[in-house]
Amino acid sequence: MNLPECYQEDIFFFFNEKPKELALYQALEQAVEKRLPQAEVRVQKSQISFYGKYLFAAASLPVRRRKGCPEQCLVVTVGLPCKVDSPRVVVAVEPYPGRWTHHILITCPEEVDSQLMEWVEEAWNFAQTKGGGRRKRG
Repeated sequence: MNLPECYQEDIFFFFNEKPKELALYQALEQAVEKRLPQAEVRVQKSQISFYGKYLFAAASLPVRRRKGCPEQCLVVTVGLPCKVDSPRVVVAVEPYPGRWTHHILITCPEEVDSQLMEWVEEAWNFAQTKGGGRRKRG
């Protein structure tokens, strides 16, 4: 994967004092790298963004805790062309016609499974062919 020069330092700062969430992210990162080694990763203030030609997925920490939300988890966000009906999707919104943003909580590394990675890969394909996300800078 295409990683910025200060990637490791940025990751440790992002997950400061959150070792379980860091482990969840590392499982996600390894799975994305295995399936989409050409992806670019950028650590930002509120999320870690995955890009191809466009943004296709992100990982973040929950900002507002909903009732029943696990204390330690990672939010994985993917943009898809249609709504996915799955109990794993905690929120799905259609910000504009034909683009659905899905938020999936993961609480253990085993939840970075083939189903999640199929959604990530579908988001990659959607972003590559439809311009489904914001254009990367640079």
